[in-house]
Amino acid sequence: MTATQFSADQLSADCPCRSGKALEACCGPYLAGTAAAPTAEALMRSRYSAFATHNIDYLEETLMPETRGDFDRAEVEAWAKNSLWTGLEVRSTENGGPDDEEGIVEFQARFTMNGKQQVHHETGSFAKRDGRWFYVDGVLGARPRSTPKVGRNDPCPCGSGKKYKKCCGAAA
Repeated sequence: MTATQFSADQLSADCPCRSGKALEACCGPYLAGTAAAPTAEALMRSRYSAFATHNIDYLEETLMPETRGDFDRAEVEAWAKNSLWTGLEVRSTENGGPDDEEGIVEFQARFTMNGKQQVHHETGSFAKRDGRWFYVDGVLGARPRSTPKVGRNDPCPCGSGKKYKKCCGAAA
């Protein structure tokens, strides 16, 4: 893994992933190659920080090895360097903890490119191999619904016997 060097000012600045921590206490060790991300979310946050700091090597190295053939370095580098990375919101996570082998992270990455504000909304899949997390692939947009949507006039799924709109749907 190629190590990235950061200045003392960069290390003490807020981490680009917007965790509220300094870079040195958040994504910095992962980007520098001195530690591995312990969770799928930490890897996703560090990949966002890699875009913000133009660490293209890290973006490639954290891809699942068998998917690296699709990595277009020039395209990724242009996207990273021609964008101002303005924020990250983790919308949801499923699994992806230190003891898991797979995880899913839904997130929105905000950036400005060519003077236009943009949002990259993705649901990413992550997998652990040999104790290290990798990005596998992603689907643009919100995470697909795993249960059917309840209609307003359908029976409430809580089992009350009332219509959804008069029960749990009334609070929504």
